[in-house]
Amino acid sequence: MLVLMLVAAATLRLCLVAGARQLCRIHTVRTGKVFHVSQQIQGDHLYFSSGTPRLIKHPCKKNTALYLGRQIFFTRDNFKSSLLPLSLPTSIKVGIPEVTSAHIAGSVLLLVVDQKVYVYDYEANSWNASIGIEHPVSHISGDNCCYSGHPFCVDISNSVFAYLHGDQISQTNVYFSNTRGYTFQKFAYERQGLCRFSQSRCGHTGPGWVLNPKGLVSCKKRRGHGETRTEKRPCEDAGRPCRGAATSQGMPRITGHHQELEERCGVASSSASAGAGSANTRLLASTKAELAGSLGGVFYFHSLSQVGLLLIDQGKAMFSYSEHPLNRSLGLPFDYNGTLDILITPGQKGILIFWFEKSLLVSGNAGQLVYPVPVDEEPRISYSSVSEANVTIHNIAANQNELAVLTRENSLYYGSLGILPSSLIKFSGQNIWSQEAAVMFTDVGQLEILTPLPDPMFPAFDFQRCPMNVQEILMDPQLQVDVCKVELLQGEFDNKMYSIDMNSKLQLTALMIPRPGRSPVPLAMVSNPHSLGLQVAIYEDGYTYDGNTKHRLNISLRQQHHWGRANPNFTSSIKKPTVSTITLDVANKEISCVDLKPLTALISVGCDQEKKIVIQNKISACSNGILDPVGLQDNYSYIIEKEAYDPNFRGQMSREDLVVNYLYEKLGCPRLVYYNTPWRPVVELWREGKFQEVTKAEFVLLEVNGLFTYTYSLTAQMALCRSQPQNWTTILESAGDKRPFAWDRENYISCHDPDNDAPLRWPDVPYQILGGPTANKVIFDQRNGIYVFFLSIVDPYYSYCHLETTFSVYVYGALPPSIIPTTVTIIPLIMAMLLSVWSAYMIPKLLHTEKGLRLKEFWMNLCRRLRNLCPCFQGRR
Repeated sequence: MLVLMLVAAATLRLCLVAGARQLCRIHTVRTGKVFHVSQQIQGDHLYFSSGTPRLIKHPCKKNTALYLGRQIFFTRDNFKSSLLPLSLPTSIKVGIPEVTSAHIAGSVLLLVVDQKVYVYDYEANSWNASIGIEHPVSHISGDNCCYSGHPFCVDISNSVFAYLHGDQISQTNVYFSNTRGYTFQKFAYERQGLCRFSQSRCGHTGPGWVLNPKGLVSCKKRRGHGETRTEKRPCEDAGRPCRGAATSQGMPRITGHHQELEERCGVASSSASAGAGSANTRLLASTKAELAGSLGGVFYFHSLSQVGLLLIDQGKAMFSYSEHPLNRSLGLPFDYNGTLDILITPGQKGILIFWFEKSLLVSGNAGQLVYPVPVDEEPRISYSSVSEANVTIHNIAANQNELAVLTRENSLYYGSLGILPSSLIKFSGQNIWSQEAAVMFTDVGQLEILTPLPDPMFPAFDFQRCPMNVQEILMDPQLQVDVCKVELLQGEFDNKMYSIDMNSKLQLTALMIPRPGRSPVPLAMVSNPHSLGLQVAIYEDGYTYDGNTKHRLNISLRQQHHWGRANPNFTSSIKKPTVSTITLDVANKEISCVDLKPLTALISVGCDQEKKIVIQNKISACSNGILDPVGLQDNYSYIIEKEAYDPNFRGQMSREDLVVNYLYEKLGCPRLVYYNTPWRPVVELWREGKFQEVTKAEFVLLEVNGLFTYTYSLTAQMALCRSQPQNWTTILESAGDKRPFAWDRENYISCHDPDNDAPLRWPDVPYQILGGPTANKVIFDQRNGIYVFFLSIVDPYYSYCHLETTFSVYVYGALPPSIIPTTVTIIPLIMAMLLSVWSAYMIPKLLHTEKGLRLKEFWMNLCRRLRNLCPCFQGRR
């Protein structure tokens, strides 16, 4: 009997052990403690303000991470060694060493300590206090771009916001840094107060009248390419008084609350203007909503090229955006319970995770639509949200495609963050929770629970690590997880960065191989459809050795404006460069497809760095023997007369001649131009060393040494300008000392634009823009010599790049000017010609008169005498 009882007990124990799944094997990291080395914590001991820990991983440097809890630990080896808690140096004094927010920006760690921002350069091991923040802040936000070598990627990592969470919108102060947090400046949010007027005033039904600091209202009208024109009229002309707050087109500005707007504009928030559609009504309501409540956060959503401001009011939250077209309305409201932590997942996909101990929300489009995450407790028990499942979140972890949640109920939940996020599935069966535990992803499908352990003998903490393989756990039959229906999804564009310049397109390809008998649905999506459009074609492309069908996907990307399928109210401004992400995933993908991650590429809708312009040089001064290339390379210099140049580019004579050293390495041999022939350079576009086209875009020229001995063949009136054209004088005055040659695509305004209302006051001034719709050319004065020109493409719709170059020409064929005045030469010449004509007529006539015969006889006698006297004439006889 006793034997039977022992066998039964052993069998029951084995069953219990088999039923309890082992999620991970716990081990402790303990290093650097063999030798008794004295280690002490210097300065103030830092700690995290929240009762639950956080773990922040650097998305680009996989071994760099920050643990925030009762102690703060910073590691560069992924917690593979014992660490001292992080502390401020003794040179930095703070009142309370409490950390309320942290962010890793590139190679620096940013901490908000005692409502101030401090920068720790962990590569140089140096601490600095941020400069420029004049008000208390509690949080910082930023992102990291892991594609090195591109300017906009560097800008993403350098951009940081600092703000006071919970501050009232009407009085909040937001700070922005583009130096990774070293220096900040006040950030103005462009969420303008909008006055509503009738359709007859603005001529359209969209949001129209904008306040400005000069007591004017601006009527914004739609035009092509998502642009607007602005007409400024006095507020009294619009029918009601209006004192506007200053607004700017560049950086956003946070305006006052809605009551202030009503007082200034003379409108009630409950009324809509006559002739205005439902969009106006919604926007007026959203204007009131955005100006009320408290600040929940400020974020730079690079996936949308938008700055997003989270507004909280009466248990609801919604996002306000800074740029067209999203700035015309707010995002959809969602429940805001407690104080939600907001996590921006890596990869610039626009995926946001909002979480509190009883709430977990996800947004796949940068906050425009936020929804709760469903939870699967068991294969047949599902809940619509975390609160309904009655679980308490301890902390979370996320990478580009996965989400993990550690709960106080000693459970771990796992889900995917694809195009269509899945439900959270529950992992349990092991004691994995503790108050100081934090969960993190070490790789795709690789989770780890980290817990710092104090050592009574040493100040350095050890770390208890609990690694787990998600794919292995999902194979447990008790979870009843379906097998992944896709065997392969690959594309060469995955984890790469591309540029699409204006009027350009990009072709990407991918390969998908499903399992036999399965029909997966591939889905491609861009994070910024307002800027980037796509078209996908899928077709069968043969079979594998196992007989599976290969599916080839061709993805065509180009600017949304050039597809011709989107309304201008949907597209963003074509003049402004943007960023978007392209993601290719399987829509109905099972959660077991852990290793089948979506294919993602970052697209810069902006300047293509491989583009450059070259000035055609088929006829040069060297090939025609006018200049010697050997001499040009031998420290060649030339003199510009003081009467021909102005160092200030004002067209005034200088006081002394200028000696110019010719830079042959940069300029090559000068192009050859005859002075009396109107001339225009031929501009070629090249990319990656290959000729693309002869550009027909508008461009401008300026002689870099100040030579002004040339003009233009057309005047403003001859060029059919509707408004006064720009010129170098006005451009240089407005630029000041910022740039010597500051005329480019960003400040160019075409005089042919029908929306440009600047009057044409001086129609006879030279028209200084070449190319484009006109046949304007350069005309040189009577002067031979070398001209070195700066050329800039100013057409804003040709390229996002600042296409500029410097080249030289040699003007020949001009005779040197005469030293004698023209009148002194011409008057005697005319008199001599008249005298010759008179003599040819009068002398023959006088020879037939009596006096003429006598004169003729006199000359004949004189000739005889001379012959007699001269021996040379006598010899000829």
